Amino acid sequence: MKSIFIAFDQGYYDQIITILNYNHVKGFTSWEQVQGRGSQTGEPHYGNHAWPSLNSSILTVVNDEKVKPLLEDLKKLDATSKLMGLRAFVWNIEDGI
Repeated sequence: MKSIFIAFDQGYYDQIITILNYNHVKGFTSWEQVQGRGSQTGEPHYGNHAWPSLNSSILTVVNDEKVKPLLEDLKKLDATSKLMGLRAFVWNIEDGI
C-alpha cells in the first residue's frame, strides 16, 4: 500500500475530488487551509494581506496499482495552470489498522 499526499491551491479542490472518485479512491483525510509556497516558482500561499491565497491538502492510502493512474491524472490537472500549484508525493505504508 502507498500513501499519497496532495498539496494544492484551494481552487483545485473540486477537481481533485473528481479525480479521486474517477480513480475509485474512497478514503482520504483533507485539510482545508494549509500555508506554504512552491519550491521552484510558486508564489506564497499564506492567507494574509500580502499573500491572501491558501492551499489545501489531502492524504489518502491506496493499493499500489492505483498510484500511477492517480498521479497521471493529477499531473494533467497541474498542467492546466502555471499560477496554481499542485504537488503529490508517494510514501510506502508499512502497517496499519
